[in-house]
Amino acid sequence: MVFIFPFLWMISTSLQTLRETLAFPPTWIPAVPQWNNFVEAMSAGPFLMYARNSVVITVSIIVLQFAVMIPAAYAFAKYRFRGKSVLFGFVLLAFMIPGQITFIPVYLLMADFGLIHSLWPQIIPFMSNAFGIFLLRQYFMQIPEEIIEAARLDNAGAIKVIWRIMLPMAGPALATIALFSFVSHWNEYFWPLVMTNSEAIRPLTLGIAMLRETEGISNWHIIMAGNVVLVVPILLVYAFCSRHIVKAFVYSGIK
Repeated sequence: MVFIFPFLWMISTSLQTLRETLAFPPTWIPAVPQWNNFVEAMSAGPFLMYARNSVVITVSIIVLQFAVMIPAAYAFAKYRFRGKSVLFGFVLLAFMIPGQITFIPVYLLMADFGLIHSLWPQIIPFMSNAFGIFLLRQYFMQIPEEIIEAARLDNAGAIKVIWRIMLPMAGPALATIALFSFVSHWNEYFWPLVMTNSEAIRPLTLGIAMLRETEGISNWHIIMAGNVVLVVPILLVYAFCSRHIVKAFVYSGIK
């Protein structure tokens, strides 16, 4: 109930009139659901453009993270090479460095490359995922070496081993990483606020935040309607991936 109450309150407020949102004691159930609040929220700005930007940014980040994370995790789990522990220590160190510390040098770097007026500053800094490398490495380490050696005896190279053996067995971990990454970057507010200076490249989170400026600070029913639209994709992705989370953290054997 502690976690679900804010969602219920958000949905309730999104269906209320302005008078009901300001009433005291609070109105728990709207007398007449105001479905027009969603239409009004979506017509307050170019929200289709914001939504498209959010989809492009989030999907691009997840795809690039997998491209970097999967071979890195496989190398850390199954190869021996000089400096392996030191390099993995740097991966763990990335957990301790929040983006708010690095945004100034990253912004200057993006400006030097002339990328500020595009979506790339919201994508490139998140190409690597330290948590994903760590979690996937732990999952790969649980896969017996005998299975990999049997594949190598059949002349399977590293790419084939990863694609045909490691990834199918690590499906729960991949789903969990994708879920966490999707939620994190779909909800991102600080980084796009710093890295964008044009409406054309801003994501949905900034568009929803602008409802307060467009509609007025008192129109919470419109703001909450926009937030419902923002949250729906997260709930859908979570409903699809949630069953894999426990499997990713609790090893249940090799099938």
